Amino acid sequence: MRRTTLAAALSAAVALTAAVAMPTAEAAPHGALRPVLNSAKPLPPTLPMTAPPVNRSLAPGVTLSTLTFGKKNADDFWTVHVYLPADPSGPLGKAALELGPRATADRVADALRQQGFVPRVEEVRSPAYADLPAGTLGWTVRVGGYAERADATAQLAKVKAAGFTGDTRYTAQDGTDLKAPQKVFVLRVDFSRFKGNVGTEFGPTLHGTEPATELIKDANALAGINGQWFYNDAPGGLFVRDGKVLASATQGRGAILLTDGGRDVRVDALTAHLTLRTPRGAIEEIDGVNRIPGDVWNCGGVGGDTPTEKPQHDFECTDPSELVQFTPEWGAPPTGAGAEVVLDKDQEVVALNSSRGAAVPPGGSTLQAIGDTADWLVDHVRVGDRLGVTTRVNDSYGRPVPLTPDTTIMQVGPTLVRHGKVSVNAMADGIIRSGADQSFTYDWTNRSNPRSMMGVDDQGRLMLVVVDGRQAGYSEGLSIAHTADLMRQLGAREALNLDGGGSSVMVTAGDGVINRPSDSSGERSLGDAWVIKP
Repeated sequence: MRRTTLAAALSAAVALTAAVAMPTAEAAPHGALRPVLNSAKPLPPTLPMTAPPVNRSLAPGVTLSTLTFGKKNADDFWTVHVYLPADPSGPLGKAALELGPRATADRVADALRQQGFVPRVEEVRSPAYADLPAGTLGWTVRVGGYAERADATAQLAKVKAAGFTGDTRYTAQDGTDLKAPQKVFVLRVDFSRFKGNVGTEFGPTLHGTEPATELIKDANALAGINGQWFYNDAPGGLFVRDGKVLASATQGRGAILLTDGGRDVRVDALTAHLTLRTPRGAIEEIDGVNRIPGDVWNCGGVGGDTPTEKPQHDFECTDPSELVQFTPEWGAPPTGAGAEVVLDKDQEVVALNSSRGAAVPPGGSTLQAIGDTADWLVDHVRVGDRLGVTTRVNDSYGRPVPLTPDTTIMQVGPTLVRHGKVSVNAMADGIIRSGADQSFTYDWTNRSNPRSMMGVDDQGRLMLVVVDGRQAGYSEGLSIAHTADLMRQLGAREALNLDGGGSSVMVTAGDGVINRPSDSSGERSLGDAWVIKP
């Protein structure tokens, strides 16, 4: 389905509401989940708990809860998911779309019938989000139903041999069943009793990844979970630590802001702008911080991104003319054609180079430029200049966000809960793909996946949450919409989605990895993590 068709079908914003308040600490010790229902407000969907919570104290004020929701349904089965061609009349043997318009799905189904298969054409609905009403995302074609994956795999081989493409799918992971099995792990930090702090950790350099177990160990932390997504082995999205900008913003995406070690928490959509000013009054926008120049993952830069300047999650945009700042935290900067200036700790230019890759001085930075911006840098900057670099971060109301020494910001998303209500800005956060191919939206947003989340409840207790997924019969994972429902069910007043999938991991100092990451190789290396430090 073309994006314009989807937009026409989903034409007005519909906000989901939620009203599940959590009990007090006395009524529900250790964060037990017995919701107090306010019948005066509409209630959000809830996941059915099918076993008592297992609660364990890691330290005074820090509780780990293991929760079991749903159960395996005998009606769930493995099936063959047949791909559709991007061009409605295109060759079926090279089809790559997981869903598409009804007419294309019907054509593929008819071709399957001619080969002796019995296909099903199924509608995929997009749920309502805060900035997008419910509607039809597209149509899929499926063949057969099997109790075991091996049988579906055998049928898939026959489908491919007949000239089609596809994969196997487990129906409990379609993202529509709140009663599917889920294993959820919740770290709840009560700062009225816990005297430590919650912050971020990354490896020896930003440009590089480390397993969460190593990050927790190196930080001497009690526990932690994964943080941001990462691209080119570095965090993606605005990342502020101790008030210093360490990674670029995806303009307008959701973020979580912590001050005072996690005692004050906000969730909001943020923009960030860095500006370079020379002594002679020339001004240039800095496109990014600590990322490869010209490579704009998730798009949403400050201008010039191709093919779109709007946020698009897990999508790579490019910009041939950029100015990118590198700080000592990055490690060795990338090399290449262009120009760069080297700044000392007082922002004085100590070198102007006709290629990129100089080391960053202690306390200083480098500014790498490519394309037309490289010409601008050479024309306007001189050795000995003291440059001005200013940073401006604004919230969704346009108000400035102070970057104090105790400020931590991690831009991930989408937002899940705002002001106590489920609130997912699907379009603004870029989790609805632009263009005709809605396979990403279907797989990442609509279908069930492992997820990691962060939030704060009405009592000011910070929550770090992981949901296992892609494990048939054990834990299927959640769609984004149901992830928001879960966080509100857990009592969140504010909540944000973190990186997920195979990156979703929860670690304690005493146990190591306590969940079941979905990658067959186990725990992934990460760009950064949230850690609870005593």
